[in-house]
Formats: sequence, structure tokens, C-alpha cells
Amino acid sequence: MLLTRDQPPRAVHSLQAMRLSQSAWQQKASSQPALCGLAWGWDGAGASTPADLAGLCGLASLAKPLLGATTPWVDAWAGGGTALRLCHSGAAHWQTDVDWAFGQLHLPEAAGALDATAYRDLFAALQDCACPQVLRLWNYLPRINADGGGLERYRQFDIGPQQAFIDAGRDAFEGAPAACALGTVGDAAGGLSLCFLAGRVAPRPVDNPRHVPAYRYTSRYEPRAPRFSRAALADTGGGRVALLVSGTSSIVGEHTVHLGDVVAQTHETLRNLRAVIDSAHRACNASLTLADLQPTVYLRHAADHAKVLDLLAQAVPAWQASPCVQVEICRDGILVAIEAHAVAPGTLA
Repeated sequence: MLLTRDQPPRAVHSLQAMRLSQSAWQQKASSQPALCGLAWGWDGAGASTPADLAGLCGLASLAKPLLGATTPWVDAWAGGGTALRLCHSGAAHWQTDVDWAFGQLHLPEAAGALDATAYRDLFAALQDCACPQVLRLWNYLPRINADGGGLERYRQFDIGPQQAFIDAGRDAFEGAPAACALGTVGDAAGGLSLCFLAGRVAPRPVDNPRHVPAYRYTSRYEPRAPRFSRAALADTGGGRVALLVSGTSSIVGEHTVHLGDVVAQTHETLRNLRAVIDSAHRACNASLTLADLQPTVYLRHAADHAKVLDLLAQAVPAWQASPCVQVEICRDGILVAIEAHAVAPGTLA
């Protein structure tokens, strides 16, 4: 049975978020095994697929092109517990310390209906690990803007998960989690990689008033509307809340704006991030600013790296060394997107 948002948190260990260098993560993981997360630009000491990483504290290897002088880093999540349960449900490999869970799966192109298979295994994993509430989802699909047989691969991908949410008794609309869908550069072989962070209590979705909710997009953009919230607030225990921000870009209403102008798109993206934070403040008493967020910047073109990073450093000095990754972004007109997260003292309203 799924927990409802009205039920109080039952976490024994509070969830922590850390951004670490590769070497710092290795040192931390040796003394605190309840670590998991996303390893950017790092192949996990030779592991080639997410399944190979099941013995490395659940770390999901994202060997994406890093831009500038960025060295490999880890967005790590720690629950504080020491006894980890590692298991798998179908293609999904996951680990839990009872309070929190992190999982990952990879399906090759030959697997057929990638979206339906992946989300079926995702929901099975959530049930099996006893952390049934998704806090955050990451989807990576190579050639996401390419033709998938009469329909863009991203739009094709969106068809299956909505039905999977419904079949699993999940809210595919107002209650959908924070999420992203990105294309990987230089991976012609393809396959879907999915990562998830989950807990016992449902997060609270956060909308952006400058946007049409994604699940209400018209058919101009999607045959089936995407299932994600602009952001989500989660009670992480210990009198702290997490703000988990989905990939945010230069969209107003439901339309991409400032086509071809990466500088203007970056400014618009910052306006949208501020709007998300303002909405979050209405749902919690945590004090958050852009400077409190740990961002990951996604760029379609490597050549835009310097100008975008300079702009971000001027707008948010704390983001001066923000990690940047080259990816394909879900809409082909979007040149820059930013996802972020923060954990701060506070409670949900």
C-alpha cells in the first residue's frame, strides 16, 4: 500500500546531498557505505553498465562529455544508515538503507519497448525495496531528437511511461515526480538508462506559474504529455527539506522562446528557476535562493560553454564553477537547460 502525503515521515536517518570530486567520493564511500548517486564523467573504475556498479555503493556511471576544466564528480545521496540491502527487480538494480533507496537500470535498443519495460521494472523495484515514493527520476536516451520511425524518439518515449504510471496506480499528472529526459552524445548504440531516488513518503510537486504544467501540454508538442513536475519538495527528516528541480529551460507557457540565442535562453532559464523557488516557498518554510542550489548545466553545443558559464557566474556568483555537460536536450530548439537540488532547514507547510 502506498503512503499518502498526509502520513508523517518515518525516516530514521535523514537524507543528505553532497557534491564530491571522484577522489573525495572514494574516501567518503570507504567510511560511509550508505552512499549512492550519479557519477558524472567517470566510468566507475572500469564498470561499463549501471548493472556493473551494483557493488560500488549503487553509483550510476554517467560518462557524458564534460565541458571546460571540469573533472569527474559525484552527486551523492547519503541516508546515514550502514546496513544496505542490494537487490534487483527485473533490469532495475537498487539499494536501500530502509529509509531511502537509489536505483538504476539500463536497457539496450534491442529490448524493444524501452519505456514500458523500464517503468514496469521501476515500479516493481519501488515495491520490492519498500521505498515506494519516487523523489527524483533521471532518463537518458541516446539520439533523443532523432526520428524514431515517424515520431521523434523523445515523443515516442513519452507514450509508454504515462500508461505505466496509471497501470501501477500512480498519479501520472499532478502527483508526478521531478524528472528529466536527456539525450546522450556520441552513443550510437543506444539504449535507455534510468536512475531514481525514492523514499517512504510522497514528495510535494512544485509548479512554475510561468509554465503550462507538462502534463497539460497540447498535442503540438507531445502525443502523450510528459509525466513530471517542475520541481518537488521532500521531507528528508531531521527538520530539513529537499528541493529537487527538474531540467529547466527557456520555456514560457508551453513554447520554447529565444530560438538560436543561448544567452537569452540562459537568462530565461534563470527567471524560471527563480519562479520555481518562489513557488517552493509557498509550500515550505525553508529559505532558499539560487545560490543554495547545486546546479548541473546541460548544453547542446560545447562552443557555448564559456559564455553560458560566464553569464551564470555573474548572475549567481556561487555558480562560478558549475559543472557543465554536453547532451541532446529533449526539445531540439533548446540550447541550455539546468537541473538542480538543495537541502535546507525547514518543514513543509
